[in-house]
Order: sequence, then structure tokens, then C-alpha cells
Amino acid sequence: MSRHDNLINGQWKAADGYSANTNPSDLSDVIGEYAQGNASDVEAAIAAAAAAFPAWSTSGIQARHDALDRIGNEILARKEELGDLLAREEGKTRPEAIGEVGRAGQIFKFFAGECLRLAGETLPSVRPGIGVEITREPVGVVGLITPWNFPIAIPAWKIAPALAFGNCVVLKPADLVPGSAWALADIIHRSGIPAGVFNLVMGPGRVIGDALVRHPDIAAISFTGSVGVGRGIAEACVKSGKKVQLEMGGKNPQVVLDDADLAQAVELCAQSGFYSTGQRCTASSRLIVTDRIYPAFIEALQARMARIKVGDARAAGTDMGPVVSQSQLEQDLSYVEIAKAEGAVLAGGGGAVACHTGSGNRGYYMAPTLFVDTAAGMRINREEVFGPVASVIRVRDYEEALAVANDTPFGLAAGIATTSLKHASHFKRHSQAGMVMVNLPTAGVDYHVPFGGRKGSSYGPREQGRYAQEFYTTVKTAYTLA
Repeated sequence: MSRHDNLINGQWKAADGYSANTNPSDLSDVIGEYAQGNASDVEAAIAAAAAAFPAWSTSGIQARHDALDRIGNEILARKEELGDLLAREEGKTRPEAIGEVGRAGQIFKFFAGECLRLAGETLPSVRPGIGVEITREPVGVVGLITPWNFPIAIPAWKIAPALAFGNCVVLKPADLVPGSAWALADIIHRSGIPAGVFNLVMGPGRVIGDALVRHPDIAAISFTGSVGVGRGIAEACVKSGKKVQLEMGGKNPQVVLDDADLAQAVELCAQSGFYSTGQRCTASSRLIVTDRIYPAFIEALQARMARIKVGDARAAGTDMGPVVSQSQLEQDLSYVEIAKAEGAVLAGGGGAVACHTGSGNRGYYMAPTLFVDTAAGMRINREEVFGPVASVIRVRDYEEALAVANDTPFGLAAGIATTSLKHASHFKRHSQAGMVMVNLPTAGVDYHVPFGGRKGSSYGPREQGRYAQEFYTTVKTAYTLA
């Protein structure tokens, strides 16, 4: 069994303990053993990052560009291999996993370019003979805490801008899926970046994450994960004066109007609700459908769901892989029972699926699940399930659809299926979400544009694209007497 250590100050460091990384498609398949770090490992990683920061933060931008470009190139060259690893440890299908790896590579290459484009301003002072320069500088040592559902793309979109803008990094990946993060760390380690600039500490969040958040030498924390953990991190960071950036999920609406192209609407709802096993914070789990198209939409969506092949994530022809873990499967199934108890009508799926691998070992499989005739106030429509479970809410018209879509404590993504330019334009302006899709799945965003939401979904500056500089830099204003 191969063991994978933490990366601290440019060296692979053995840990006191290791945890098995198991394939959710085949529970007999152990990918490897990964380090379970402790608070002392975090202390050492932060000390290394702090020592490396003065030189890295003032280093030449060409060196930073070249290192990030090399990282991106290697990721892209190995996307088939890395995609297979990702599918094996997380459970999204191999094509989806390869796509995620490709996105990670493009993110590093984009931020390689951003190293050369960090601009400032020169302004005249209101006082004669004085010049004003406004520049951006790195914030310092940054702690990055990433989730299990995108185990290479989300680390990439945090690490790349942090390094591009001159920060040093300590990464704590999700304990459930450390393999992709370790492979990425290995690529970064061999890119020519100096020792201590990037550090990887794997282990449980209650140990590693807590030590990162509370350490006085951490200048900023970027976190993607659950609402409860995110709020605790925000509170701790505010108390200690750290910058904080949070992405905490969603309960995303997909509106389908009477004038929608039915086949298009069904396909985008199927992709948004069930692909990646519904384990995306941008997934559409609330399908808000107007009266006249409602019966035809339900029938067509049921037929589309029947064609979704559930199976081993790496097997050819699989449309939907397993749920990531036993505990996540139990959570998903518990919401099925909650929905039934509240009066929702089960129109498809609803249980675990007895899928087996070639070796006969079961994984954590669940059928794509649909509830119809649900009410907006039901828990199934208020709380994030994070599985292949979608519910349909019937509404009278566009105005009611918009009101129901916005009636949520979250605000990450929202979609509308319509052929009406009037309704599409109105929805883009009045949807209370950070990202809006018209006649497209809500899940699926480009690597060069900002990612983030409103209300309970996000806190702090946006991630990705040029907007990432808002979090990973601080502004300096300098005056000069001519």
C-alpha cells in the first residue's frame, strides 16, 4: 500500500498516522494511505510559509509566470491519468473528472498570465506637486481549506491566484479525497517554486482547519464547504482580523416557463440535478415549473431519468457515479424520507441502487430521485441535500416563479428556461443569485470569470478570474512630493 506524506518546507514529511482513501465505486479498492497531520505539522508549514514570504512576495513576475505555466502544462498533459484518479476517489464519471482536471490546468495557465497583468493607478493629488500611486501587494500567508466534491479544480482556483499575486500557501484538502490534492501538490513541488511557498497538510478539519484558522501568522483564509463550518470560520477570522472568503453551497432554482423548449429544458434540468451525482454546489435541486408545461415536463423528465445509467464512475457508458461516502448516502436517503413525510410525491428513484463492480463489490450508489407536487416551504426545498435529488414546485406564471426562486436563504446560481427575451432579461436582473444561466444548466462555469453567490451562499470577494485579486491582494496608496 503506497503512503503519501505531507509537503512542508519543500520536503515530504511523514505523519504519525495515515488514513485509507477508498473508491466509492468499489469499496474493496483502496487507492492509497494519506497522511493524517496534526497541529504541529500546521505550525511547521506556517513557519515555512512565513519564512518564504519576503522573497517570494517581491520576486520577479516572470519567475512566477513560468512556474504557474509549467504547473498548468503538466496538469493538461496528464489530464487522462489525473482524471482517472479523480473519478476513482470521488465518484464523478471519468469524462466529468477529465473535464475538471482540464479546468484546473487552464486555471493555472490563466493566472500565469495574471502575474504579468497586475495593474495599479497613478493619480494626481488635489495638492499641487504631489503624485499618488495605488498598487496591490500580496496579503501574506494564506490558509486554503477545500471540499471533496471538486478535489482538483477548487484547490487550483485558490492556489493559483494566491501564488500568482505573491502569497505563500498552506493547503488543507478534504480528508475524504486527498489523492487529487496530493497529486497537484507533487506537480507544484516540482515546478521550481521555492521551498516553503506552497505547503500541503492533510488530515481532519477539526484539527488541521482549526489550527490554520486560529494561527496568528495566517493573514487570510479561503474556505469552501458547509454553512455551519463556514460561519464558525468567519467568526474566528473576524475576531483575529484575518481576511476571509467563504463559499458555502446553495439551493439553486431552475425555472421552466410555459414557452420553454421542452426537450432543452428537460436536458438542462437532468444535467443540473443529477450529473456529478448532484454533488455540486451549483446543482439545481428546485425545479420551478409553470402550469401549462408542468404535466408534459414531468413526463419528459421521468423518461430522461430512466435513461441515466448509474454505475462505476470509471466504466464506459456510466452517466452517474456513486455518492461519495456512506455518510453522504445516508444523508441523501434521510431527505427522501423527510420529503415523503411532508407530503411530497415520489416520482422516480428514492433509494439506494444495487450496482456492483466487476469484482462484485458494492459502492455507494443511489438512483436519481424526483419529487413532484412539492411546496416551497418543505425542507426538501429549503435545505441543501447535496445528492441526486430534485423536487418540482408548480407555479402559475413567471411572476410567481421568480418569487419562489428568490425565496431561499441561498443565492449561488439560478437558471431559467424560456424563449421570451423579456422574461430572460428580467430574470437576469432580478434573480437574487450571483450567477444566472439562461437556457443552460446551472452547473458549469468558465475558469476565467468570477464565481460566487449572494446571501447564505458566499461571503467576501469573488473567486476566479481577475476578481480573485480582491481577496489575494491588499491595496496600498503612496504619495510622492515631486
